Amino acid sequence: MALKATIFKVKVQISDMDRDYYAEHPLTLARHPSETDERMMVRLLAFAHNAAETLEFTRGLSSDEEADLWQKNLSGEIDLWIEVGLPTEERIRKACNRSKRVIVYSYGRRAAPIWWQKLASQLERFDNLTVYHLAADATEQLAAMAERNMDLSATIQDGHIWLADSDNNAEITPETWK
Repeated sequence: MALKATIFKVKVQISDMDRDYYAEHPLTLARHPSETDERMMVRLLAFAHNAAETLEFTRGLSSDEEADLWQKNLSGEIDLWIEVGLPTEERIRKACNRSKRVIVYSYGRRAAPIWWQKLASQLERFDNLTVYHLAADATEQLAAMAERNMDLSATIQDGHIWLADSDNNAEITPETWK
């Protein structure tokens, strides 16, 4: 019998002073059985960092044809494709060819630097690609905040992201690798 996704209900209040975006988003996140709390919370952070009314979570790990998050325009074209983790060069190439803009949020204490060292030169040709790296200490703090029902606030200013609930506060500063 296949395991089912775990459902998380999230209300996130976003104050993005870098983009002058202020909104509250009620979200339903489905965590795939193979997904960790850390990865799910990085997806949530990616949402907050790029929040828009049309940004949405996809089937993610359940589909090879979809991003972790994407934003489509009214004609159905993909304006923004967001990947979380350490995607293959082939997956990034496919995303860059299908979308106007692609963002990768990499994380991992040891694996991410090795992944980037291996792929950096191959990815230089993609002008529509941005790669951020999130420090392991920060993503571990995010994972500790994961609960089935979350009421969060996200504040973004000068490239720093603060994600907080009633008991915890995590500061994340994405390092731009590309």
